[in-house]
Amino acid sequence: MIRYTLKCANDHDFESWFRSSDAYETLAKAGQVTCAVCGSAQVEKAIMAPAVSGTKKKAEVADATDDAPLSTPSNPAESALRQMREHLKKNSDYVGKEFAAEARKMHDGESDQRSIWGEATPADAKALHDDGVTVAPIPWMSRQDD
Repeated sequence: MIRYTLKCANDHDFESWFRSSDAYETLAKAGQVTCAVCGSAQVEKAIMAPAVSGTKKKAEVADATDDAPLSTPSNPAESALRQMREHLKKNSDYVGKEFAAEARKMHDGESDQRSIWGEATPADAKALHDDGVTVAPIPWMSRQDD
């Protein structure tokens, strides 16, 4: 596993782990490496210092975050996103790739109004918006980590 410090086109810094540098390159070229803050797929590796072993014992120089799980938010923005995600998961229905169809049914009165979330293509989201259906992007990509 390799950890990269990444930076998006909006100057957000974040870290992510990859199986290898080739895995990072493959995912980045496919647009699947996105900013943890804003969701931008325009991401590149940031300059980072290598982790080099010194002569001091690890316990003497270890950072308190070294033992934290990878899922621990590294900054207040990540913490806020996690809270928002948990709120949405508890208070709305996940409709997956049927999001656009279900949102349109609710807008047209064919289905009961409720809070939903899921995936939509950019074209579907634009069509919903153009037709007066209130939609907003959520800054995470998938349900892989559910």
